[in-house]
Amino acid sequence: MNLKLKLSLQFAFMVNIILIFFAALVYYFFYDSQLSKFRENLADTAENSATLLINVVEVDSVLLNKIQQSTSSMDEEEIIITDSAFRIIYDNNSNFLQPDVIRQHYYSGNISYFTIAEKDGVFYRHHYKGVTYYVYAMGYDHTRKENLKELLSVLIWSIIISTILSVYLAYVFSRRAIQPVTRLINSIKLINSSKLSDRLDEGNKKDEIAQLAISFNDMLKNLEQSFKSQELFVSNASHELRTPLTLMLMESDYLLSRPRSEEEYRKHISKLIEDIRDLNTLLNSLLELAHLNKDNLITFDNIRIDELMFICIQKIKAKFEGRKIITQIDYPENENDLLVQGNPGLLSIAFTNVIENACKFSEDDVTIKFSLTESLINVEISDKGIGIPVEQVDQVTTVFNRATNAKFKGGYGIGLALVSKILELHEVDFSITSKENTGTSVLLKFKKHSHITVN
Repeated sequence: MNLKLKLSLQFAFMVNIILIFFAALVYYFFYDSQLSKFRENLADTAENSATLLINVVEVDSVLLNKIQQSTSSMDEEEIIITDSAFRIIYDNNSNFLQPDVIRQHYYSGNISYFTIAEKDGVFYRHHYKGVTYYVYAMGYDHTRKENLKELLSVLIWSIIISTILSVYLAYVFSRRAIQPVTRLINSIKLINSSKLSDRLDEGNKKDEIAQLAISFNDMLKNLEQSFKSQELFVSNASHELRTPLTLMLMESDYLLSRPRSEEEYRKHISKLIEDIRDLNTLLNSLLELAHLNKDNLITFDNIRIDELMFICIQKIKAKFEGRKIITQIDYPENENDLLVQGNPGLLSIAFTNVIENACKFSEDDVTIKFSLTESLINVEISDKGIGIPVEQVDQVTTVFNRATNAKFKGGYGIGLALVSKILELHEVDFSITSKENTGTSVLLKFKKHSHITVN
């Protein structure tokens, strides 16, 4: 069952329930009104009969009988008048009103109503000159029965016609209301992995359908970016992995092409080991970057940023022997001002990559400067090396992108992309300032632990 028909039936069902309830109310109040009017007529007949027979001396039973025959407005009218001892003093066409029945329908009040076999009756207590008389009057209300039958027929047909009409109108309006959704579905069906650049019509950008289209377009945008990044990553990664493997294969073929001396074997095997290490470094970097591209849960702790930086500096000095890495820091009175929230392992990778780049592309000293503001810890890592061409500064954080003047240095263009991703996860502002043949400065802005807002 499609949504249009489902909405139509649900709407028709609700309308039908309302109509039936309304019809029941109309029927009930009409029935109550007709019954009240008939009972009033019965009471008037009983009172008038007692008044004429008892209060008016000139009227006797015979005359009263003739009067009632000529003025009766009820079908099969019965009237009985008795004294307080239930002795009948007037009887007109009694059928249901037998002595045992009138005793059963004696009431303490002045007037009461009863029903026997669909025939309505009234008990009326009449007082005259200190004497009490009991008056019983009964009759069929065929008019009420016919009116109720006609009303019921009208109500049933009204409900049937209204239900059919409501189903039709509900289907028409639901079809019109669902049209934007139908157009949305048809548009979505046309989108596939090769058409992620397509976008849905966002309409007035206000109603729920427009909000759904906007949300879907945002998802398409993210998917498009992810697919492009994946394609670029796979393309570049396959190229970068193919190069060292090809070199290793050529080196091995060359080594096996003819017998060689032990020294040559050592030389070529050492070169192969170096290539394998480079390949291992490349693979580890790719795995780390791929890991960060997943929505994995990363645990953050309180970290003394200066202590983590010194650990990284020691690792770099072991690799670049004799290189001076100068640290400038004015320690605050409160040591907690050097606390940040982060993952020690990931930040260690980021710091190591930035400092290693500074050492790799500069023969001079590397400076690491800490400066504190009220809410930030600024870490600036500077070198006086070959620098980066100005127009290429924004590109070096893209995977496998390297500055044109860095081609002669070892590397694969993954380090700064990895750094950028790690710092993005830590919500750290990351900027690079560089000038070719002058040097490069990398500025990291960490939020102090005391100024981090917990969402």
